[in-house]
Amino acid sequence: MLQNNSRWSLHCFTCGKEYGEEPISSRCDCGGPLELTLKHEFPRLEDFKGTGVWRYLKVLPFNDANSPVTINEGNTPLIPLDRMAKNTGMRLFVKNEGQNPTGSFKDRGMTVAVTRARDIGADTLICASTGNTSASTAAYAARAGMRAVVLVPDGKIAGGKLVQAIAHGATVIRVAGDFDATLELMMSQASTRRDLYVVNSINPFRIEGQKTGAYEIFEQLDGRIPDYVILPVGNAGNISSYWKGFSELRKWGIAKTVPKMIGVQAAGASPLADAFINGRETVNRLANPETVASAIRIGNPVSWKKALQAVNQSKGRLLVVSDREILDAQKMLASSEGIFVEPASAAPLAAMNQLKKFMERKSLVVFIGTGNGLKDQSAVQFDAENLPLVSNPRELAIHL
Repeated sequence: MLQNNSRWSLHCFTCGKEYGEEPISSRCDCGGPLELTLKHEFPRLEDFKGTGVWRYLKVLPFNDANSPVTINEGNTPLIPLDRMAKNTGMRLFVKNEGQNPTGSFKDRGMTVAVTRARDIGADTLICASTGNTSASTAAYAARAGMRAVVLVPDGKIAGGKLVQAIAHGATVIRVAGDFDATLELMMSQASTRRDLYVVNSINPFRIEGQKTGAYEIFEQLDGRIPDYVILPVGNAGNISSYWKGFSELRKWGIAKTVPKMIGVQAAGASPLADAFINGRETVNRLANPETVASAIRIGNPVSWKKALQAVNQSKGRLLVVSDREILDAQKMLASSEGIFVEPASAAPLAAMNQLKKFMERKSLVVFIGTGNGLKDQSAVQFDAENLPLVSNPRELAIHL
């Protein structure tokens, strides 16, 4: 797959500096995130062929897709939440990204980033991760025949995610510190070594893959744009990527409107929401963030400027929910709709009581379920020894 950057350009979202090729650190010299802009003619719906992320090749920074690094990611279901919507007057859906190959939305961007890495001859993929990125990096590195190195904050990663990275053959390195310290340590090496290709959400090619979720939602709703799209926010790359996808649909005349983007953070890790709620234009780093929702346990979101722009331009907002609300929402979604998500994915639903105060009746609402519940089983507390034990029909009948 030959690349030709006459099809796209890179510039820093913060200072505007332009790049002909992405720097080895995948971010600007000023530390800001990079934005990729396509230069080709506007696509049409009939240009989208196939299935999954690579169905949208015409809006990805590649000339062709003869051999993408893929495990059939994307094409995740958009599931109506009929019971939860009862008596609200709204149409509620969840986009279940937990049905991607490694069980999270990270695969949607990783297929594009790793295809780019392979095509430019990178040797090793590297990431800092609270879990889902490490699992996805390891799987796609294995698929591409590349090496993966993942740095994880010691004691801060769910076992269901760590085991994936190990099973896929990654080199896993623990870091004494939180995610932000882990990311800084990784970047200290990645910014000086051409053989290391960073696949965190600062990678602009990953954002290109993740934006395809917006395209899928539009098609799954038969050409309708939701009134609201609600996502959990950690490092803030995903809300930025969905906004980019919906904005492109409008820019290219495929859709006429865009949704309001709502981001939800956990109370113990809410630097971005705190800035929004208090009317600040900058985000204060939160030391030692803590929440049961490990996937969004981040105190210094790299993509905070892009996320704030997405929220402000879409006339959306950022909200905060408690861990108790998150766990209750996780249980409700599983027990009432049959969809088991990890705690971070339940954060948008946990904000439902706040959302109902400003959402109009008959609103079309899509929640993004970012990860599978099996990734973080420790969040569901139970004592197996206290479950009923029977040995004959009479004992069984007592419990029926």
